Amino acid sequence: MDVLFKESVGDLKGVGAKRKEALQQLGIESIWDLLTYFPFRHEDLTVKDIETIEDRQKVVLQGVVIAPAHVQFYGRRKSRLSFRINVDHVIVPVTFFNQHYLEKQVNEGESLKVFGTWDAQRMQLSGIKIIGSQTANQNEKFEPIYHSSKDISHAIIKKIVKQAWDTFQQEITEVLPDYLLQRYQLMPLKEAIYNMHFPENPELMNLARETIIFTEFFVFQLRVQFRRMVHKNIGAGQAIDYDLDQLKNFFAQLPFELTNAQKEAVNAISADMKRPIQMYRLLQGDVGSGKTIVAAGAIVAAHSVAVQSAFMAPTEILAEQHFDSLQSIFEPFDIRMALLTSSTKTKERNELLAQLEKGEIDIVVGTHALIQEDVIFQHLGLIIIDEQHRFGVNQRKALREKGKHPDVLFMTATPIPRTLSMTAFGEMDVTTIDEMPPGRLPVKTYWIRKKQLPQLYKEIKKELDKNSQAYIISPLIEESDELDLENATKLAEVYSETFAPQYRVALLHGRMSAQEKEETMQQFKHHEIDLLVSTTVIEVGVDVPNATMMVIHDADRFGLAQLHQLRGRVGRGAKQSYAVLVADPKGENGVKRMQIMTSTTDGFEISQKDLEMRGPGEFFGKRQSGVPEFKVADIVEDEQPLEVARYEAAHLLLEDDFRKNPHYQVLRTLVGIEDGQINDILD
Repeated sequence: MDVLFKESVGDLKGVGAKRKEALQQLGIESIWDLLTYFPFRHEDLTVKDIETIEDRQKVVLQGVVIAPAHVQFYGRRKSRLSFRINVDHVIVPVTFFNQHYLEKQVNEGESLKVFGTWDAQRMQLSGIKIIGSQTANQNEKFEPIYHSSKDISHAIIKKIVKQAWDTFQQEITEVLPDYLLQRYQLMPLKEAIYNMHFPENPELMNLARETIIFTEFFVFQLRVQFRRMVHKNIGAGQAIDYDLDQLKNFFAQLPFELTNAQKEAVNAISADMKRPIQMYRLLQGDVGSGKTIVAAGAIVAAHSVAVQSAFMAPTEILAEQHFDSLQSIFEPFDIRMALLTSSTKTKERNELLAQLEKGEIDIVVGTHALIQEDVIFQHLGLIIIDEQHRFGVNQRKALREKGKHPDVLFMTATPIPRTLSMTAFGEMDVTTIDEMPPGRLPVKTYWIRKKQLPQLYKEIKKELDKNSQAYIISPLIEESDELDLENATKLAEVYSETFAPQYRVALLHGRMSAQEKEETMQQFKHHEIDLLVSTTVIEVGVDVPNATMMVIHDADRFGLAQLHQLRGRVGRGAKQSYAVLVADPKGENGVKRMQIMTSTTDGFEISQKDLEMRGPGEFFGKRQSGVPEFKVADIVEDEQPLEVARYEAAHLLLEDDFRKNPHYQVLRTLVGIEDGQINDILD
């Protein structure tokens, strides 16, 4: 297999510098890349009965050429090749445009197979290719269709793939263990690759596809399970032998009882902290499900044995909000807190850092400011990272390195579908809070057309008259010729004309400075602003309980997950809250998104729909580096083989035979496991 990974496609006959560059643009650099550059579909080249084919269907007809072919040239470099074939006593005219060179393959009296598009009304075939003559390949049954580019055609890719197969097929080594091939009735990898490119029938094509899907998932899941093993065993971690009585006392003094889902989360996190291995857990739950109080319990547990905690949030607004929330929760307890952001004044910062290093601060809440070199802890044992996918890998690593293998708890208010959590976050343990605290009123959601805006203004005024507040969301800051969207600046003017001076209207957008945004949000939070017109800079987690209405203009332009997050800005207090989606969707998907949003407030159901509609790469609103790309497998469509592969990978990784048997060397190399590495971890 090494040869396949090391050998360049540039070494193939007929692949010069230009073709090599064109292939590289398609992600093809090695022979392995080329052999696993699978067609996205196959054209069926088996001969069809003329009586069964439908109009505009692509088909293969076989007949005898009954007269010489005729070529007509017209225009600039344009041509028409015409001839007729006798198909089961039906005379079928065939026309090829701009392929006059095919005339040499059309000989009167010869049987010919022609692939083309059928015109049922005229009973004629618009030719695409000749696939059979006395001088052509009579045996080709399926035409592989590859993604190509303007620099390299589908036909050239097909030719190069065939050349690579003929030259290097003997280098393909089996990856899956024999027992898995037998258990799941899969074909050997070599056969699977061949039948992905050159299948003889649909059954072999489907079996090859199933084999490649399982192989991709299995190798990936082995990598994931191995990373889990490494995370849990690096330096063995530190056991936080917390005071159980103190933890019980903390939860007993709360003015409410935890939900069953919260209790399960607390138990899972507490068990992790007790073990002498590094916790690496994702805590996910919908907006308002109570993740913060669970995290607070972990902080109390760490504090009970003088272990410091760090809580990192992606923005200053969220960091300050978490700080205020935790400060309120910890008020009856002797837990010393500090807030560290880029806005922290120099003198205050220096004092804070000195106290942190001496162990005089139990928990520090902050932003990226926490990972700077001069931030030193006396004994950091617990890290909590909010909305972790908004931090880079190196940023998260820099914070972990400030302690001796501290426990790490990631939190997200973006409900993540199961298949995505097994891939993007597969190396973590995942805990889900899937129930809301009792008494919380679900946000009522409505979809209206723009012509209904006058009625909407009346409904907004009713809420403002009740001393409530409202968000107005727009996706753009200024005019765009390309997109017919309302923009925040114009909306602010419209809402000011409609509601001022009786009600105070303010504008918030991404081009404002951090200080300006912070000041505006604080004014809204303290009810110095009644209507906040904003772009999507309204952060996940921003908490203004008095805001009861969320109006989203051009809502069909947003993804489901983003709409759900925006809706979560309201409904955080005791009052009934509302979300109004203003949209005139032009496409079917836009209508579908509006219907989904008005039919459910279940974040996990919405996230699954969002994953299905947009795909895993765009789930977080931008391409998330943690989401793997598979060549054939699809985490939405292929959930069952993903589950099976995960199960099998977890079991194989712990087998002595896998670690020692030379038969598994290829698989260990693909996964990135060095000789003896697993034994070192387990020992």
